[in-house]
Amino acid sequence: MAQKKNIAELRRRLYANIRSFFDKNGYLEVETPILSSALIPEPTIDNFSTMFMNEFLGSRELYLLPSPELYMKKLIAEGYGSIYQISKCFRNAEQVGRIHSPEFSMLEYYTTGFDEKDSIALTIRFLRETALEDCGIFEREPEIISVRDAVLKCTGLDLDLLQNASDLRSEAVSKLFMNIPSAEPWEDTFNRIFCTFVETAVPENHAVIFTDYPAQINCLALQNGNYRRRWEMYVGTTELANCYAEETSVQKVRDYFNEEYRALVSARSGTEKVIPDSDPTYANIFENFPACSGVAMGLDRLLMLEAGLHDIKDTLLFSM
Repeated sequence: MAQKKNIAELRRRLYANIRSFFDKNGYLEVETPILSSALIPEPTIDNFSTMFMNEFLGSRELYLLPSPELYMKKLIAEGYGSIYQISKCFRNAEQVGRIHSPEFSMLEYYTTGFDEKDSIALTIRFLRETALEDCGIFEREPEIISVRDAVLKCTGLDLDLLQNASDLRSEAVSKLFMNIPSAEPWEDTFNRIFCTFVETAVPENHAVIFTDYPAQINCLALQNGNYRRRWEMYVGTTELANCYAEETSVQKVRDYFNEEYRALVSARSGTEKVIPDSDPTYANIFENFPACSGVAMGLDRLLMLEAGLHDIKDTLLFSM
């Protein structure tokens, strides 16, 4: 009981530090819905659904949001400027383990006029200025390395030369002695390599930021050649934060929604998994969308790292 009360106090102090940082830097704190009639289609994220019922309005399915991105971007398009939010998020079929919980707390912040490189400097400063006492993880300058260089360093494979699935699979089998299914997509083989050889090489006592993720991993980040302008921060094998230079082309966002929704329906049809509705008008918000960069950070994971804990359940007053 005393330990849980101490965690509640640590979380209170961390959140107070977070709000102080963003308030003094001119960000507006917002609160957006956690129930929605439509979601951003993400085939790799399973969703929770519930049923809205009303005597006069009828009934319809609603979905618990896996992140506040959907509504925060709408606010940016409406001219709210740089904004942040501490919110509850929900992802179904998540592992219930050391760093996963189906319900979790997320910090998401968007900075207008920034790109992903600006967000790296901002995030490093944020982590240092908001850290709990006696937390030394973020005092040391993080290592910043491209995904291509990290894979080359850890495996000897050059992603620039392995841009199709058969070539990447062949090298993984012959040089890394991995067992790869013959029809596996490029993205899945890459993820096997990254998780096995790169994530496991990240030190436990300071942060590493991987930049420029392969373009084959589809997301709403600007593309530059074979890569997307996206980064992720790790401490050990714990992914703490990710960031994009946000794609603002109406047509590219619309194409992304359509492609991802088709993949989602294909993967979930005939199963009990939720197939959420996708908003066909969402791409329209990018007609007047400012240049900006957004960062999402897992707050339970951050608290776990700063408190010196090794399991996310120890940060939760009630865990599954």
